[in-house]
Amino acid sequence: MLRNSLLAAATLPLTGAVWIGVTGLLARSELIAAGRDLDALRQSVAAVPGAASGAVPASAREGEVRSAAAHAARAHRLTTGPAWYPAAALPFVGGPLKTVRGAAYAADRLAGDVLSPLVQALPPPTPDSRGDGMSEALMTLQKHAPEVARAGRTAVEVQADVHALPRSTWLPAADRARADLVRQVDRLGPVMTDASLAARVLPPMLGARGQRRYFLAFQNIAEARGTGGVPGAFAVLSADRGHLSFERFGNNTEMATTKTNLDLGAGFAARYQGSEPTQVWANSNMSPHFPYAARIWAAAWRKHTGERVDGAFAVDPATLSRLLRVTGPARMAGGTELTADNVVDLTERASYAMYDDVARRKAFFVEAARAAAGPLISATGDMRRLPALLVALNDAQRDGRLKVWSAHAAEQRLIESRSYSGALPQTPGPFAGLVVNNAAGSKLDYYLDRSLVWEPTACSSGDRPVTATVTLTNRAPVSGLPGYVTLRGDSPPYRTRPGDNRLLVSYYAGVGASLTGATLDGRPAQLAPGVERGHSVFTLDLELPAHSSRTLVLHLLEPHADRAPVLLQQSLVTPLRATLKPGGPCRV
Repeated sequence: MLRNSLLAAATLPLTGAVWIGVTGLLARSELIAAGRDLDALRQSVAAVPGAASGAVPASAREGEVRSAAAHAARAHRLTTGPAWYPAAALPFVGGPLKTVRGAAYAADRLAGDVLSPLVQALPPPTPDSRGDGMSEALMTLQKHAPEVARAGRTAVEVQADVHALPRSTWLPAADRARADLVRQVDRLGPVMTDASLAARVLPPMLGARGQRRYFLAFQNIAEARGTGGVPGAFAVLSADRGHLSFERFGNNTEMATTKTNLDLGAGFAARYQGSEPTQVWANSNMSPHFPYAARIWAAAWRKHTGERVDGAFAVDPATLSRLLRVTGPARMAGGTELTADNVVDLTERASYAMYDDVARRKAFFVEAARAAAGPLISATGDMRRLPALLVALNDAQRDGRLKVWSAHAAEQRLIESRSYSGALPQTPGPFAGLVVNNAAGSKLDYYLDRSLVWEPTACSSGDRPVTATVTLTNRAPVSGLPGYVTLRGDSPPYRTRPGDNRLLVSYYAGVGASLTGATLDGRPAQLAPGVERGHSVFTLDLELPAHSSRTLVLHLLEPHADRAPVLLQQSLVTPLRATLKPGGPCRV
């Protein structure tokens, strides 16, 4: 009997190893199957419905979630047997096993406790369209708001658990699986935070408790401003129990003479002294902090009409492109067709060559906005298109092209923490922000390329030297552009050619950062220092000739810089090319 007992004891570790190997392979298969289900779910939610595609039934989405949850639950059960727990606790050897167990548990919670309530809160697509999609979506969101909030908290917990798993083990496959899972939960975290916030904020903003009205500005990104582009055409949007409608459209000429007495504080007044954003409509959004512009627009609209608005939105032609890809083309009164592929070029470049008369060109912009609004309103009432429309709006806000402000303080406090608020954060830490404002009065920023390289060096005591390299390129042709595009409203005292541009270039560093030196094209440069919402700001008045590049290098000392910087997004026609290089840990 002793011999048999010793033999059993000797074979027990081998049996456990075999068991872990077999169940690990089975768990891997279950996780792969769960991943396929989630991919199918993601595609069904984001799909743009076409004539032949039809609607994806709500039952199909729920089935995909149930299937993914079942596979993830089986993977979790397979990795929680009596052999797994002690083996995962072993030094060195247990690292990959701990990662596999943690991944299976995370997948189980994500599929069952996070995605399931999220999908239930999505508007269910139906085969027919009755024009009440947004209203139904609003009711669905209100109904499932508590579950969505719990799912958001669970997503944060799972994200922390996944980040706590061993980063590097003796098994590269486990390390790669952890890295993939980290990327997935890091993408899901903000989505769930937004969903949880939407469950609280969207119902009142969409008129669940009474009609709301919003000022909607269409930013012309051919002429750069801090929040994107100069405010051109505009509309007033009404929301009543989820039903959306546009009350009126107008252009910047209508608002040009409206001045406000809005007081945005001594810091704002000092930063923008001389530009008069509260008095000059074209300068109303020079600051990259969108709530400033939104408050100016709301105050100006009240001064102009006597009407209050409940908030303000900002979009640009690139946003319209995303929406038109969902809604389909829009036809203008003159027969011009707006499509996802031509709307940016048509509104930001081609229209200037089409019309010599400024009034006709401005009317064209308003008509383009009105034409795009028609199919957009139809899509918000179509359950087949609404999910894809929401995905397009999410993509636009992620790129910094959709901005939202609420005049209701409680709502704005919630919104301001999210990227779509366009808020300039006041929290300490490394920060990298390149902001350009067109100072020529031209429309040449259609041809502007921007790049930013943020490179830290060794640091001590929490302070880190940082080199920020900004390169600006003007691709404008030296001939052939309409005079309105190449206009030099600044009347410079030096000679210029058509196509030459002038920019106010501002670099936003971290709170309390200092500038130790700067060069422009290799020569010493003097930048004007300033402060906005705690951030150190350094500004250069820059002439940018046609077909030229200029390079500005800033040498900074950033406090509290023991992590990657927050990157400010100013969305123009061509996206910023940003390179944020890693730095080692700071020595205390």
